[in-house]
Amino acid sequence: MIELLSTPASQQSLDKFKQARRREKDLFGQISEELVNTFVTVLEREDIEALNGALYKIPKVVEKFAERYTLGLARIGDVDFTSRAVMLEQACTVLEQMVGLLRKGMDLDQIKKLNDQLQAIEGEADRQILELYRDVYANESDPIRYLLKINLFEILEKAIDRCRDAGNVIYHIVLKNS
Repeated sequence: MIELLSTPASQQSLDKFKQARRREKDLFGQISEELVNTFVTVLEREDIEALNGALYKIPKVVEKFAERYTLGLARIGDVDFTSRAVMLEQACTVLEQMVGLLRKGMDLDQIKKLNDQLQAIEGEADRQILELYRDVYANESDPIRYLLKINLFEILEKAIDRCRDAGNVIYHIVLKNS
């Protein structure tokens, strides 16, 4: 997403987003199929399904942002989404670490620390969206630009929320199994 935001409009492409989304969709289906075919798992099937579903939603929201961003770029002009994209990248990095730890074992303390980091990132995103509302309500005079800005920033906020949700699923899995 950061690459998309820094690429000139004439060179932007959604291909990477679509490929990532296809890969995620394939993995989602593969995990669901394996749960049907596998009789014994370390984790409960419901937990695996919950995590699979939570992770599946993240690229879906990111792709939605990319599509709408490219459609509205001419109207939004100089609006900078980079700081929110960096926050999303940080949340995804923490989530990736949590999944890695889940695969290695059930280290409750480490998972809790990482989940707390996700909560902090999401809390900062909430704070920043309130600042955005304040700024847009006070300073934006173009109604279309107003709607586009609000919509795009809310989609980014939702993507960060999805990371937090997936982190909560991992935390609950580790709590239950420790």
